[in-house]
Parts: sequence; structure tokens; C-alpha cells
Amino acid sequence: MKKTLSSLICLILVALPLCAAAESGNAEVMDLTGSVPGMIAVLLFVVAYGFVILEERLHLRKSKPVMAAGGIIWIMVALACMAAGKQEAVHQAIIGSLTEYVELFLFLLVAMTYINALEERKVFEALTTWLVNKGFGLRTIYWLTGTLSFFISPVCDNLTTALLMGAVVITVARSNRRFVVVSCVNIVVAANAGGAFSPFGDITTLMVWQKGRVQFGEFLALFIPAAVNWLVPAVIMGFSVPNEIKRRSTIPLKMKVGARRVMALFVLTIVTAVLFHNVLRLPPAVGMMLGLGYLSFFGYFLKIRETRNRCLEDPLDVMGHEKRKTFDLFRKVSRAEWDTLLFFYGIMLCVGGLGQFGYLAVMSEHLYSFGHTPANVMIGVISAIIDNIPVMYAVLTMDPTMSHGQWLLVTLTAGVGGSLLSVGSAAGVGLMGTARGIYTFASHLKWTWAIALGYAASIWAHLILNAKLFS
Repeated sequence: MKKTLSSLICLILVALPLCAAAESGNAEVMDLTGSVPGMIAVLLFVVAYGFVILEERLHLRKSKPVMAAGGIIWIMVALACMAAGKQEAVHQAIIGSLTEYVELFLFLLVAMTYINALEERKVFEALTTWLVNKGFGLRTIYWLTGTLSFFISPVCDNLTTALLMGAVVITVARSNRRFVVVSCVNIVVAANAGGAFSPFGDITTLMVWQKGRVQFGEFLALFIPAAVNWLVPAVIMGFSVPNEIKRRSTIPLKMKVGARRVMALFVLTIVTAVLFHNVLRLPPAVGMMLGLGYLSFFGYFLKIRETRNRCLEDPLDVMGHEKRKTFDLFRKVSRAEWDTLLFFYGIMLCVGGLGQFGYLAVMSEHLYSFGHTPANVMIGVISAIIDNIPVMYAVLTMDPTMSHGQWLLVTLTAGVGGSLLSVGSAAGVGLMGTARGIYTFASHLKWTWAIALGYAASIWAHLILNAKLFS
């Protein structure tokens, strides 16, 4: 009992700093977990992450505290290595952290640029308008938004998908608070579950794929468990949705010229990234950057076409106003979520430095002493409280010896565990901002028991359906 309690305490307190240590090449990791610099580093990261948790209240962007903490932690790592005469080790270690970050950064930057381009071409607004104009009943809207969230998030991401479907729900029935709450919970669960069976659906699955622990096609083994994760709470919550008809009429919105071709280029970019990884054995980020090249050339074509058309429509307004409205690739790049991208930098830098103090070995010893399955299930629960990105990065850098089925299990739990709380995923946090005052932490918490049933059912489904992968 004492060992179990101490292990749980260590898991909670040390999970944050261990949420990734860049195990870089031949860099030697020191055992300084009991040293004063090591404990100060842990405390510094915990404080920085506390600021991240309080971002909405303090209005301090989450990237700022972790970037500052990361820099200070690596100063302490460098001083410790210099004292031990291992200057070369610290250089190798930080290069490993930076290399992993650059791959993730480039991949996400291209994906975000494409999403911004689709938004600028009015793709998402056109879809929202189409759904609203159909005059569906509330039950139909409930199931339709959930289904679309489940199948769109594997291609886009859970946050974009949740915001899109949340806009539909709020537009249709803003006055019906109960319906909005249940639908938002359903959307969050569906978006997180849909992202779990695709490398592009969530940052955690992307990291697992880039590390080569799960190949692109192998994620499909999680399709049924992910569907179970969503459908169990969706069916339970569905009984509380009234079959009320909501008729709304808005002016149909057409997508801008080139919207369908931008979608096609996005699909081609994803295919390119997969081929780079699976066939050429090159980082997927290089394939994504090639895909950015596709968009840049097509953007040049769009810009020339739109400028020519507007000159014909109004020859007196060639400069200024119309110039700003033509397609500009670099404007799409500038609208990427830079706070999120820099947050990832700070996280990787912080935990990479903490890993050099030896905390990763402690985490591995305590967490997986319970067994692979209980540990991987616990990781999903932790991801709802902390964040699934650093937790998954910790597992990847610990690199425990596990069967393929266990790697899929931790991918599933880290992806869907955030649905247990509204603050456990980007989708939930985003919708709390969109439906402010209606969809809240407390309103989501009322359905956590149903979501937990889906979480348990999805794990059971994976253990049964993919049993042969555990051998």
C-alpha cells in the first residue's frame, strides 16, 4: 500500500517534468534527481505549467512561461554538465530536443496554413450555412454534428472541427442552453475520438507516427474503439435531446474560387507526407513542406486571377483595397497558431532539460511498475488533468518495451482521455470560449460519468478486437 501510494504521488508530481525528455542520440543522462538544481528545475516547470493552466484567468499566453522556464532549465543543465566535465553531452541533448521540435513545427505550420487557406476560401462558412439552412430537428443536428466531428477531425484537427460544429449548434439553438451543452459535450468527445485513429487528428498521434511506433495504416485498428468511445456517451446523452424542429433561413454562402482545388492540394499534401515517411524513409515534415510548395504556386495563380478580375470590374481601384483581398500565402502562414507552436517549443525544451537530470528513468520505473495496461490507462486519465501532448511525449521518450497493441492503447487513451474534462483537450477549451457562459467546466462535468463509460468501453473494445497485437 505504501509503495502504491508513493508511486501515485510520484506520478502526479513528476508527470509534468517528465512529459518528455529528448533522448538524443548518444547523449548521456545524469542521475541528478535528488540534487538541488534538479529539484529547482522541477519546481520551475511546475510553476510555469501552473501559469499555463491559469491562462484564461491571467490572460497570459501559455507559450511565455514555458519558454522562459525552458531556457532557465537548460542553463542549469549546462552548468551541471560543465561541473561534471560533460559539455559535449549537453550539446548533443539540446540538439536532439531542437531536432524533434523542428520536425513537429514544420508539419504543424503547413497544416495550419492549409486550414487558414480553407477558411479564407469560405469552405467552413459554406458548410455551416448549408447545415443551418436544412431545417433539421435538434436530434438530427445533435447526431449530425457529432458524426461530422468524428469524421472531419482525422483530416483537420480536433480544435478546428469542434469550433466548426460548435458554430452550427450555437447558430441553430442558442436559446436552448440544455441542447447547446449536450451537443458541445458530444462534439468534444467525437472530435477527440475521431482524431485518435489518424496521425493528423491530434498532436499525440502525429508524434507517435513520426516516431515510427505506429505506421500510418495501423492507426485504423483504433477506428472501432474510437467509435465506441464516442457512441457510448453519445447514445446516453442523446436521450436528453428534444426532437424539436428549428427552421432558420440564411443567405446561401458560396465558396471562393479555388476552394475545391485547395482541398485537393491538402489531400495531396497529406499523401505526400505519408509517402515521404513510408516509402522514402524521410521525415513527414519534409513532405508537408513540399505540399506548402504546391499551395504557394497555386496561390500565385489565384492572386494573378483575382487581381485581373478585379481590375476588369473596377479599373480605378487597382491598388490598395483590392490588393489586400487577393490570395496571399504568407498572410495564411502569419495566421498560424504561433502561441501554440511556441508552447510546444517551451514544453519540449523544459522536459528535454528535465530528462537530462534523470527524471525520465524515475517516471518509467514508477509508472510501468503497475503493468503496461494499467499504466497506459492511467496516462489517459492524467491527460485530462494535465495535457496529452507532454504526457505522450514522455512515453515516447521513455520508450518502454511494449507490444504493438500497447502502443496503440496508449495512443488511444492519450487521445480520448482529454474528453473526461472540458479543459482536457484543445477542443473543449475552444468551445468554452465559443459558447461562453453556456458550455462550461461544470456543465461538462455533469456528463463525465457517461464519458468515462465510453472511455472504459473503448479500452475493452481495443483489448478484445486487437488482442493478437498484444502478443
